[in-house]
Amino acid sequence: MSTVAEQPSTLIGAYLARGTVGNVGTPGAPIMHYSLVVVPSTGSVSGTVEITQAIAPPQNRVVIPNVHGVIRKTGLGPVTQIVALQGQYVYSVPPPAIGSFLADFSAHLAIDNAWNGRGGFSYFNHNVENVPVTPAN
Repeated sequence: MSTVAEQPSTLIGAYLARGTVGNVGTPGAPIMHYSLVVVPSTGSVSGTVEITQAIAPPQNRVVIPNVHGVIRKTGLGPVTQIVALQGQYVYSVPPPAIGSFLADFSAHLAIDNAWNGRGGFSYFNHNVENVPVTPAN
């Protein structure tokens, strides 16, 4: 019989998860690059996300500096973890308009323990669904 004291030490502390979400290699596809600190004991995730896309500047690069969310174990076969992220970033209106505002960002990932899986993300007027999640090497 297993007790809490016998659980693996990976539940204590934190680790860095880095990788991409999106169809890497597809011309013009938006790609989300994540760098997240995961604390399994509390189920919290925080870090930075950068979205890149091969389009004309300034919308070719979006940085969301203070992303936060949760990670939960699933017990559902190959999908062992679910991650939900949210944050905001400053969106500057393209000329001839003038101004900036806070735009919302969200992401969801269905992954295995190595951070391979499928997911999606949304940011100002863009919604990307059912794309690969791949950890950084």
